[in-house]
Amino acid sequence: MRPHHFLICVVVLISGSLLAQPPRGPMVISPQVHPDKKVTFRYLAPLAKEVKLSAQFEKAPLSMTKDSIGIWSVTTNPVKPDIYPYSFVVDGITVMDPANVDFFPNERFKASLVNIPGFTPMVHELRDVPHGSVNYEYYPSVQGTTGSLVVYTPPGYDKNAQQKYPVFYLISGTTDTEETWFKVGKTNLILDNLIAEGKATPMIIVMPYGNVQARIKEQKGGAKPADPTGRESTDALSRSKEFEDDLVKNILPYIEKNYRTRTDRNSRAIGGFSRGGGQTLRAAFGNMDKFSWICCYSSYLSQQEIEKQYPAIVNTPDNTNKQLNLFWIGVGVEDFLYNQTAEFMNYLKSKQVRYKSHVSLGGHTWMNTKLYLNETAQLLFK
Repeated sequence: MRPHHFLICVVVLISGSLLAQPPRGPMVISPQVHPDKKVTFRYLAPLAKEVKLSAQFEKAPLSMTKDSIGIWSVTTNPVKPDIYPYSFVVDGITVMDPANVDFFPNERFKASLVNIPGFTPMVHELRDVPHGSVNYEYYPSVQGTTGSLVVYTPPGYDKNAQQKYPVFYLISGTTDTEETWFKVGKTNLILDNLIAEGKATPMIIVMPYGNVQARIKEQKGGAKPADPTGRESTDALSRSKEFEDDLVKNILPYIEKNYRTRTDRNSRAIGGFSRGGGQTLRAAFGNMDKFSWICCYSSYLSQQEIEKQYPAIVNTPDNTNKQLNLFWIGVGVEDFLYNQTAEFMNYLKSKQVRYKSHVSLGGHTWMNTKLYLNETAQLLFK
């Protein structure tokens, strides 16, 4: 073959390859956080009739406007720095932001996330400090299934093979996954920053998946079960007990076999948000020989359940207070569980069970969980 014939063949092949590629639309940058904390959101939808922004920092969806090439956009007013979920509503259909790789891990709709940094670094922001590691672990769980965990180890864990660490078991809420405390709660960065400042004891943090039934159905080919109706229904209590058993019989032994942990009860803490807060209280009250630090975020147990299932907690308060190094409860004044959580705290007080509390602003949000984790991590294992 002559050289010019070969060149023609190459050009033809390349041209054919390019023609076979699907057409690419314009590059969309979204979200774009401005220095004044305004945020511009964009979504490419040339054929859409209406697009709105739905964001946790807005009271109602914001209408977006379309430009000449079909990109819809809106710029918000300045937003208080934090991490927020958001989505687009396109002709009535809720969708993620395809231009954004950050999303909210969830069993259902996975909203996109926008991180609006503070004017000064916030406790959950990446800083120039020593960093720990985040590992994904898989352990043998109930009914022959494989459970999943996210595990944080503190800075320096791999350098000293002799050092052992206390462990904080941290549980997320209803429909959240084992990744939510990591990807939304920024557990690793909060602990990195607190440890660097000398405010927190270096610790291992284990983040499990709280919905055992969903995992069983998924791995055995069934549909995810609906959430229980009522926090103290027979189904809800049964599922909570199932998680507790998995935690005590499977997760603790796995972690203590595979990580350098201190295994006495004074070196184990447990905490959780929302449903995970209820699981925390039940697992702790039912296993006082295993946990001596309790952190309850936006959750509660009723008087009836405590007196029926855990009477020793309130009938012998001196012993309870002696056993617990920390019993901490946090809730926001706009939280839909505020009234029940307040009743829970008042009941504990009437029974002379000691606890620390933080009633914050805001509602049942992951903005508050970061606040609570920041505060409680500074109290654990001291």
